[in-house]
Amino acid sequence: MKLVLDTNVLIAAFIAKGLCHTLVEHCLRTHNVIVSEFIFQELREKLTQKFKYSAEDAQAVEDLLRPRMQVVEPVALAMGVCRDPDDGQILGTAIAGNAACIVTGDKDLLTLGMFETVDILLPRDFAAHEDRSASN
Repeated sequence: MKLVLDTNVLIAAFIAKGLCHTLVEHCLRTHNVIVSEFIFQELREKLTQKFKYSAEDAQAVEDLLRPRMQVVEPVALAMGVCRDPDDGQILGTAIAGNAACIVTGDKDLLTLGMFETVDILLPRDFAAHEDRSASN
């Protein structure tokens, strides 16, 4: 399955060894994870500014992830699709990569539930979505 892991899920995977860590490892092993330069930039910024990673450590996280992900250029979306313009980048990444879903903790994205053909899910709901997709 092609999917997008939102920046907040990637951050949680490196900050704590919980659900998001397990989810990211699983997705990298068994699925085609779609990403954009926007997501990598946001990941580096949040890790260094909010979580006090050194620039080198944040770059090491990106270097670990990049070869295991497909980088796409986000599709430009119409203004007003999302309240937060950054969320438009996430949606545009999913559309550009023909992703089946976005896994996120972002409430604004989750409120949409679906955008075009892309399901928008909480990390804890991904396994059930994966099971449904496998049986179709």
